[in-house]
This record gives sequence, C-alpha cells and structure tokens, in this order.
Amino acid sequence: MNEETFKVRAYGFGELAQLYFPTLSKKSASWQLTLWIKKNEVLNEILLKSGRTKKQRLLSPAQVLIIVEKLGMP
Repeated sequence: MNEETFKVRAYGFGELAQLYFPTLSKKSASWQLTLWIKKNEVLNEILLKSGRTKKQRLLSPAQVLIIVEKLGMP
C-alpha cells in the first residue's frame, strides 16, 4: 500500500493489522501488530497516553496516525 491509497481514518485493529500483514489471517495479523507495538516502547507509551486499551477494537484516526508515524506506511 502506498501513501496515495492509504487514508488516515478510524480502523478496526484487525483491519489495520491486515494492511501491515496482508498474507496473514486477521487474528495472526492482529497478534503480530500487537507484538510490534509492545516491542516499540515509545509507540506503546504514546498509544497508552492517547487512551488506547488492550481490549480496544477501534483505533481513532489519531491513534492510526501515531502507528503510521512510528512503523511507517502499511
């Protein structure tokens, strides 16, 4: 996916995860994105400060932007 086709908007966590890992199932992609977030302490801390919780299924546009800024475009 490139910058022209990716839009910052609210995404389901699994939906965004599958953009990063298109060959994985939604569950596996979500698990992998969760690992990436946990391993990136700065990203994890910023997301927690933005109000993100472990059980949160819908990411706000601001949270999506934070992830994209730290991990790059999906």
